Amino acid sequence: MKTELKIHAPDGLTRPFLIAGPCSAESETQVLTTARAIAEINKAIIFRAGIWKPRTRPNSFEGMGAPALDWMGKVKAETGLRTATEVANAHHAEECLKHGIDVLWIGARTTVNPFSVQEIADALKGCSVTVLVKNPVTPDLQLWLGALERVSRAGISRLAAVHRGFHPSGLIPFRNDPMWELVIELRTCVPDLPVICDPSHICGSTELIPYIAQKALDLDMHGLMIETHCLPSSALSDAKQQITPGRLKRLLGTLVYRSSKPPDAAGMDELEQLREAIDKTDHSLMQLLLNRMLIAERIGNYKKENGMTILQAERWNNLLRDRTDNASLMGLNGEFIRAVFQLIHRESVRRQADAMHVQSEELTC
Repeated sequence: MKTELKIHAPDGLTRPFLIAGPCSAESETQVLTTARAIAEINKAIIFRAGIWKPRTRPNSFEGMGAPALDWMGKVKAETGLRTATEVANAHHAEECLKHGIDVLWIGARTTVNPFSVQEIADALKGCSVTVLVKNPVTPDLQLWLGALERVSRAGISRLAAVHRGFHPSGLIPFRNDPMWELVIELRTCVPDLPVICDPSHICGSTELIPYIAQKALDLDMHGLMIETHCLPSSALSDAKQQITPGRLKRLLGTLVYRSSKPPDAAGMDELEQLREAIDKTDHSLMQLLLNRMLIAERIGNYKKENGMTILQAERWNNLLRDRTDNASLMGLNGEFIRAVFQLIHRESVRRQADAMHVQSEELTC
């Protein structure tokens, strides 16, 4: 289901967007030193730094607060970089507007709270500031869309989403689970919405940042937000996931920037032929699925007439094992096929249950 948002890409930025800077503004020297080095990279960069830090434990470094906004003003005046910081309530937003911060982002912990998002949206009503909305901590697309809608309804049209990953449900090599499929679904709902990837928060360490950054660009995301610190080892927050400006420059030089369109007319013709082949295959696949469901209904009628339960656990377990094993032999991903057949089985059970329900209604009439 598409969502109507009035979207304008943030002004003056070429794609891919690049947002870089430390997790936290720790001192004027640290902020300006990092900003100067980032400015020398000569890319379309917004300088980011956390002013207020929402931390799990109150004895952790929680940011320098409003005084650090003056340092951001000095960054803007000296380097020409636009500035960005996180806001978690209306007071933060108002302070940022007073100090000329160009870009505000709503963090993952705030996105989960519609009351906080609405408070921020009300404080920004009528402003021309750019607002980024990070995904919620939990993989809830409706919460993410709801936060974007609240900001949009406040008249903010320079709007973008930030993908920073989701709280993992198991052991994974990342700090947060990328769950790329949820980002793809977001872009399906809001095709014109720019989406920026935050590899730093997804990875939680610097080693995997190049991989996630390249994956984001390959998925046609609009830009990157990468935490960058002049001396990461001494950072007061998230030290393990911040890179130096020099390393940022090297990373940007190694990334491959691909186009979403073929290079010429011949390439477009070839792509269209392949897409037509996909369309034909999909139609054949749907016909096969329909045939399978019709057979499942016949099985359901047989079970109904012979007083059998819908679920035959042993049969289902054997079927799932057989299809998964065959998938591996055919070069298909076993987990993918398992997920597909679980959905098919769910629909088959639903159709058989409907047949049982129809019989019950007939008996009570």
